[in-house]
Order: sequence, then structure tokens, then C-alpha cells
Amino acid sequence: MQRLRLKADGRIVELRDGKEIPLAPQPPIAAAPSVASRPAVRDLRRRAQLTQLEFAAKLGVPVETIRNWEQGKRAPRGPARALLAVIAHSPETVFAALSNEPTPA
Repeated sequence: MQRLRLKADGRIVELRDGKEIPLAPQPPIAAAPSVASRPAVRDLRRRAQLTQLEFAAKLGVPVETIRNWEQGKRAPRGPARALLAVIAHSPETVFAALSNEPTPA
């Protein structure tokens, strides 16, 4: 029986004699997304002068998600990444659009 393990970085390895043997060749290090290419979530949050809890509430995500992004455990993907890119350019507009309160006319 073959024992397989899915690693946190997406690799699949076989467990043999207490060792992990990659099932597919490892991608070159240059192919991995660089930290600089990810939105700097902590910087965006600090520029908005919000705590992690407040930032999470404004975005409608769990505070654990913000923590994971800031600590590099996870990277924002899809709509979250796009939203963070817009926040980088116009945070007030995004937070006003996301708020439940009506804006004054």
C-alpha cells in the first residue's frame, strides 16, 4: 500500500521508510510567487489605521484570515486579492462601499 501526503505548499510526497519522496519533480524556486508580488496586507491595514479585527470586519472575513495573510501562512487569492489591490489605491471608497451604513447624499 502506498502512503501519500499532501504538503502545505501543494506538493504530494510518498512516505517510504520514514522519508518523504516527491512524486513529481519540484518546481524551480523562481516559479514560486515572491513575497513582493503579494499584496502587503499588513501595510494596507496599517495605512488604514485599523486593527486586524476591524480590518477583518470591514472586509467580511474571519480575523484568522487576516492573521494568516499577514504572517505569510496563506496568500490572498481571487476576489480577495483584487479587493486588496483596490484598497491599495482607494481605501476610503472601498470601505464606504462595503459598509452597511448608507452614505450621506
